[in-house]
This record gives sequence, C-alpha cells and structure tokens, in this order.
Amino acid sequence: MRQRLWLSASLCAGLSAVVLFAASRPAGAQTTRRDEGQAHGAKVDKEGRDEVDGVEADEAVRGRGLAAPSPASEPTGTPGATATPQPSPAPSPEADFSEGSEAETYDEGGGARLSVEPALGLAPEEGADDANDAARDALRRGFDWRPATEQALLFLAVQHGYALTQPKTRRDLSGPFFGDYFRSVKSLGKWADGGKFFTNYVAHPMQGSLLGFVYVQNDPRGKSARFGRGGAYWRSRLKAVAWSAAWSTQFEIGPVSQASIGNVGLHGKQTWIDLVVTPLGGAVWLVAEDALDRFAVRAVESRTDNILLKIAARVLLNPTRTGANLLRFKKPWHRDRPSL
Repeated sequence: MRQRLWLSASLCAGLSAVVLFAASRPAGAQTTRRDEGQAHGAKVDKEGRDEVDGVEADEAVRGRGLAAPSPASEPTGTPGATATPQPSPAPSPEADFSEGSEAETYDEGGGARLSVEPALGLAPEEGADDANDAARDALRRGFDWRPATEQALLFLAVQHGYALTQPKTRRDLSGPFFGDYFRSVKSLGKWADGGKFFTNYVAHPMQGSLLGFVYVQNDPRGKSARFGRGGAYWRSRLKAVAWSAAWSTQFEIGPVSQASIGNVGLHGKQTWIDLVVTPLGGAVWLVAEDALDRFAVRAVESRTDNILLKIAARVLLNPTRTGANLLRFKKPWHRDRPSL
C-alpha cells in the first residue's frame, strides 16, 4: 500500500514538473521580449525628454538676450496713422503646465509659431495610462499557461486529497499499479455509474465550470469579455470548455486519475457520464454564472452600499468562480473589474 502511494505521488509530481517546464519556456521567451520592448520604450522616452529639454534651453537663451517679436497688430486711431506694434505679453511664471496644456514659443526669424509638446509633469491620468499599457501588454502575451496549469494542478491535488479520505479509495491502493490502472480504463463502457443525481448532474458540472473559470481568469481577452457581447466572449468560453474537458478527462482516466489511484473501473464505476457531463454541463454552468454576474450581481451592487451584501451576492451567485479565485489565492469575491 505504501509503495502504491509513493508511486502515485511520484507520477503526480512528474506530471506537474513536465507541464510546468513546458509552460515556463514560452513564458520566459515572452518575458524577454517584454523586457526588450520596455528597454526600447525607455530609450525613446529619454530621447523625447532630451529634445524637450533642448527646446526649453533655447527659450531661456532667447529670454536673456533677444526679445521675441510679436505678430503685427491691427492699426488703431485715425486713418493714416502709423500702426504701433504691440509687444507680445510675456508668459507668466505661474503658467499651467498640466498635461494637455501647450507652451507656445516663436521662431527668431519672423514670429512663426512653433509646435511644442505638452510640458512634462506628473498628471493624474498617468496611472491610468500605466494600467492601459499593462493591459495591452497582457493582450500581446495571450493566455498565461503557467499560472493556469499551477491552479489546475492544485485543484487536482484537492480532488485526490479528498478521495483518499474515503475507505473505498484506500481499499484499492494495494496491488499492481499499472496493471490495475489499465484494467480500470479498459472497463469504460456503460453510461451511468449508479451515482446520486446531485453528484452526476450538479457536482460534476460545477467541477467543469470551475476548471473553465481557471482558463478564463488566465486569459486576458476572456476575462475582459462581457457576457453576450460579440464573438470574443463566446470564443473564450469555447476555449474554456476545451480546457475543462482536458483536465476533467485526466481526472477520470489520466495517469493521475480515479482510474490510476482509486481504480474505480474495477468496480463498474468507469462510465461515460462523468466524461461527458463534466465539461458540457460545466459550460452551461459557467455561462449561467457569467449572466448572473452581469445582470443580478451588478444590480445588487448598484442598489446598495452594504459591502457585506455585495460580497454575499458575488459569492452565492457565482460559486464556481469563487472556487477558481481561491485557486489563484485571491479573495473569494474578487472580480477582474472595478472593486466593490
């Protein structure tokens, strides 16, 4: 029995290492490209600042030596009187140099107006610009394989940890590991496994939905897509269903599954119902939670200032999204949108 446990744990650790290594390779390349892009952006920003500093230095020299000619003024007084040019008002030291304002200068040759960039300064919108840059960078990176895989493996560990608390799982830990595993998988045949309705048609769809949300919360395009808004939303949810199907199939008949650790197939429990209902029922459950989050949860949030009521609405109306949040060590009521 101990050898069986050690072999199961070794397989799980080996699978985790292989998947994480494969996921880290593209992540490392993306990080290198992102660092190169940031370095290039810093270089361009430095050159732009140097150019603006040069313009300001020229203005200072002209202020000490040459007077800036003013544009010709319209004649005043009686007809035939000589028009007296009016001097251009000097810029005030207290001029507003916030973002969006422009400081105007004149060329020494003939008063032609020069185009000057907005004065540099820390504006309130700068933080928002940084957030937008981060969002665009995430969209370029695409799906984050490594954290998504880590979260799915954590959920797999929770599932098997719970299964090992059951006597029927521990009963079959003895015996040849691979022999019992292959015999269990080969027994896959009938539809129903004799389980309870709640287990087959509620718990398993919730499992599929939770795995789907693991995909969504690691997909920059998917988590920003609103329910029912064009093709982007539905494409992301179809990908989430594929992700859920892959991981739920692994849990049923994969190398670290109920077939390999619990040998459920040896007792007539290796059936099609879990392989089919988990991802497909999970897709329906996931979309239903998205609809509830958009219409019901947001309606509650817009009608009350009670923070506890808002938290309860988010958690109770989106239970599998809540579970997916816990897998990434976020608050259960976390949303990838403005906070409460």
